[in-house]
Amino acid sequence: MVNVTFLKNNKLLNINYLDKSLTFDKILWIDILFASEEEKKDVEEFLDIKLQTRQESEEIESSSRYFETEDEIFANSNFLVKNSNNEYHNEPVSFIIKNRILISYRNVKLKAFDDTSKKILASARTKISGFDVFLSLFETRIDLDADLLEALARDISKISKQITVEKYLDEKIIIKITHHQETTMLLRENIIDKQRVMSAILKSEFFPKTSYDLIRIMIKDIGSLIDHNSFSFERLEYLQDTFLGLIDIEQNKIIKIFTVATVLFMPPTLIASIYGMNFKFMPELHFKYGYAIALILMLLSALVTLLIFRKKKWL
Repeated sequence: MVNVTFLKNNKLLNINYLDKSLTFDKILWIDILFASEEEKKDVEEFLDIKLQTRQESEEIESSSRYFETEDEIFANSNFLVKNSNNEYHNEPVSFIIKNRILISYRNVKLKAFDDTSKKILASARTKISGFDVFLSLFETRIDLDADLLEALARDISKISKQITVEKYLDEKIIIKITHHQETTMLLRENIIDKQRVMSAILKSEFFPKTSYDLIRIMIKDIGSLIDHNSFSFERLEYLQDTFLGLIDIEQNKIIKIFTVATVLFMPPTLIASIYGMNFKFMPELHFKYGYAIALILMLLSALVTLLIFRKKKWL
């Protein structure tokens, strides 16, 4: 599918096919989504461009994330996508700006694109170009990343309450912490990727100078997100250490109980062992109250041991 946003009679419109009768000065944005080979070829011929392959858009080198030719600007960036298992992964999106037209090429639906399209179509501004659409896309994505960080912070607060207040030490908690750590690292990688693209734009010879103030603000916002992301990751590490520490304490308590129980039964066991020996000549063997005295001795030895533990504050 090819979505085309264009200007007609001072009004922004959108169609889901490539209308070759449109002139370049009227087109703002061509968004290629789940396009067939024929649709991609039509766009390439219409604009005289070459769309990047998925492999090219996934390259991590700085020179592959943003570069310019004599009449084209190429940019590649990752956008976070949540799957059916509530797990995030990066989806590469390729951008080309030529003749002030933005061409975006992707293989997955993205909320940032839908929100940006609605915002542009609802806007009263008509004197905008593909450069403005490009920045609006990234601005929307930064806002969505901020929302994701806030949601992540709320989940971390819930986990903190479960651990420190409710003393809930189930294995599900450590799995949640690990899952959030993975999400935080992926989000950081995603945010830094946008920071690299925005920083490269500031060095561009083709990008409108009037956009530089907005770009600097976006870079500043990205920096704030990185700081917030780092804080979230440190907090998760702290919760992980706290969880493991509390688990160690619980295990030590259990071991302590078994140790005390073992020591308490040692004196009675010793007495029982002595009077359980089968020697022929034992003074107490035929004593009338020997059995009762042996039981009393065993009970007293256990109580004395318990009192000693109490006095030493080992219990």
